[in-house]
Amino acid sequence: MSDAVPAGRLRQRLLSIDALRGLVILFMLLDHVRETFLLHRQVSDPMDIAATEPALFFSRTLAHLCAPVFVLLTGLSAYLYGEKYQGRGDVSAFLFKRGLFLVVLEFTLVNFAWTFQLPPGVIYMQVIWAIGVSMIALAALVWLPRPLLIGLALVIICGHNLLDDLHVAAGSAMHIPWTILHERSWIEVSDSLRLRTTYPVLPWIGVIALGYALGPWFSGAMPAVVRQRYLLIAGAGAVLGFILLRLINGYGEAPWHTYDNGVQTLMSFFNITKYPPSLLFLALTLGVGLLLLLALERVGHSRWISTLAVFGAAPMFFYLLHLYVLKVLYVVGMALFGLNQGTHFGFDSVGAVWLVALLLPLALYLPVRWFAGLKARRRDIAWLKYL
Repeated sequence: MSDAVPAGRLRQRLLSIDALRGLVILFMLLDHVRETFLLHRQVSDPMDIAATEPALFFSRTLAHLCAPVFVLLTGLSAYLYGEKYQGRGDVSAFLFKRGLFLVVLEFTLVNFAWTFQLPPGVIYMQVIWAIGVSMIALAALVWLPRPLLIGLALVIICGHNLLDDLHVAAGSAMHIPWTILHERSWIEVSDSLRLRTTYPVLPWIGVIALGYALGPWFSGAMPAVVRQRYLLIAGAGAVLGFILLRLINGYGEAPWHTYDNGVQTLMSFFNITKYPPSLLFLALTLGVGLLLLLALERVGHSRWISTLAVFGAAPMFFYLLHLYVLKVLYVVGMALFGLNQGTHFGFDSVGAVWLVALLLPLALYLPVRWFAGLKARRRDIAWLKYL
């Protein structure tokens, strides 16, 4: 019995992490359905309040949780990987190799899923790229003492907006490094190939480092009640910090404005910058993410949490699968209905986006569950752990 209780606690601790990862993956699916079938009503970043209807605004805002929570959990999972194996040496080697794998994946299979161009004319350096580069950076940062790692993560997250006004002209020796780190821009590789740094990586390195630094909260020696208290304090503190800084229209985000319409005022308040993620973007999304993790752990084992955990247990497989399924659906829609939205095929309403986003997980659940089971059973197949 003394052995069974810690095992149960371990399962619940890890189940809540997979369930949160699965939940944000489904939010990501919603956003990618929007990008596939509502491209004719593309939104800016931050969004144009006057031109964006509330349903579209809040759908996009919900998806803001995806990247920050996923990157934070990547850092946390790296710590737990070290706990399971041989410590920081194994963690560092794994992070470096998997980071390189993700960068290659972004430049090949992921980019092809978005563009269907071979050879590509444009390569979009998006979230998988950012996670990959952040993992490579974390491979070095794991050797820092934990207090120094926490301090560095918070300095990056809280201080990177001080660099917003720093711009480097194309052609300068620092243009490419700075574009990769902090400025969303273009890198001209040749007359036939351009790179788009959609996800500048500096803030994401801070987030993954913070996730790794939170790892001891989830160690086997940490009592659940203490971990949950820490999650509550950190999550609520981050959300409160967002609200206070946003109310004074101070540092860390573009100002918000009042409108005659209360809904538009609320939209303006929550209209935050993702590329690169502002301090207030990260404060809100990471705070909500930690509170969701707390809620999922407190709920305990249930059928719907176990279902979410299936998606969270095979995130890269799901990511690739859903991109290609969406592309096939778009091609089929084009064949059946043609260009019904100007230069695009698409839906007439946000409601149709939500409907597809609710139906697709049902269709994808069985293949994802199969792959998650294969990954758990076949630990002798080394490459499976990279997916």
